Amino acid sequence: MNKLYPSAAHALEGVVEDGMTLAVGGFGLCGIPEALILALRETGKRELTVISNNAGVDGFGLGVLLESRQIKKMISSYVGENKEFERQYLSGELELEFTPQGTLAEKLRAGGSGIPAFFTRTGYGTLVAEGKETREFDGEQYVMERSLVADVALVKAIKADKAGNLVFNKTARNFNPLAAMAGKLCIAEVEQLVETGELDPDEVHLPGIFVQRIVVNANPEKRIEKRTLSEGN
Repeated sequence: MNKLYPSAAHALEGVVEDGMTLAVGGFGLCGIPEALILALRETGKRELTVISNNAGVDGFGLGVLLESRQIKKMISSYVGENKEFERQYLSGELELEFTPQGTLAEKLRAGGSGIPAFFTRTGYGTLVAEGKETREFDGEQYVMERSLVADVALVKAIKADKAGNLVFNKTARNFNPLAAMAGKLCIAEVEQLVETGELDPDEVHLPGIFVQRIVVNANPEKRIEKRTLSEGN
């Protein structure tokens, strides 16, 4: 099975539709599938629900999909770097499901593992628990959280072989493996592609069984989210 596609646009063909749910890897601007996000913008598909820890920044990452009004709902942990997100949310143009970061990670992992729900102490007694089932275990109160499954996952890795086995670069791993697991179909954007068998099995972070399509983006921008310099330097 050939998983390699010549471009991000080709990799998205036939799999993205209006109203879909997508899981997108990354943490801030670290490890985001930037070429796939730009290609998704060009599809013009709308009413999307996007599961991602962040919503990008103004003009980059998922921020470009907010600007083009293609996202209907975000399921996120932190969105404080995006003014357009704030504007759309406060004006009622954008739905938001806030989820504690660890809970979001577990919801994706559980979804990819076939677990429909789980109990966690996180959020009990707060707005996070409103409308959700709670239960006592060993004298402690827990909140039941439903897992997350996406129609399509868009992830970023530094290296892949042609079978789709992925290697992530240090902290750029972040939510990428979890997003990949939760997607019914996963498209991986990678910087390097090697022949099947060239990767040491101990080097592989995500098995190729989770990845259906691969696109190479050898020179991503890798924009810095915040640059802080000392005064006088």
